[in-house]
Amino acid sequence: MSDLEWISVSTPYVTPRRPGEAEAWGMEAAQYGGVGTQRLLDVSEIIPAAELAEALHLEAGEPVIQRRRMMLLDGHPVELTTSFYPTTIARGTGLAEFRKIRGGAVTLLAELGYRPRRVSEDVYTRRATEVERSLLQLREDDWVLGLTRVLSADDGLPVELSVMSMIPGGRRLRYESSIA
Repeated sequence: MSDLEWISVSTPYVTPRRPGEAEAWGMEAAQYGGVGTQRLLDVSEIIPAAELAEALHLEAGEPVIQRRRMMLLDGHPVELTTSFYPTTIARGTGLAEFRKIRGGAVTLLAELGYRPRRVSEDVYTRRATEVERSLLQLREDDWVLGLTRVLSADDGLPVELSVMSMIPGGRRLRYESSIA
């Protein structure tokens, strides 16, 4: 990936997929001649850190469903993504099950009546943590490109918070701001 400039657009990742449409990561990787897959690492119910609870408009101590994934490009790890969902939305749905979700989480959220309408993203760089270095196969002094995304439904209710750590080599993020 470091030999080419990879321009990543958020819109496909926050837009529900149509029936039969490939998932966003696979489509993006194919545009650059690669194969994008993902590995589910964990699905669990946790009590989030105060900052996450606040971003999801939850009371302190209120649980969330956490889904941790590793994104792979041609079999090589390139991104770690952890997504959080209020249990009032996710409990008892595919979001709380240790399995891939056909069409992705955003599609399931829309089917549950929580179609994302607003996106807020925060982009930053920082040194990789020990876990990130291990999973992303980075050196001790490597940095990651971080992206934190909050999706909100029509009523302003946050329905998903995702924290991503990406290998930064050759990557550029592009923002386009309409969600259908």
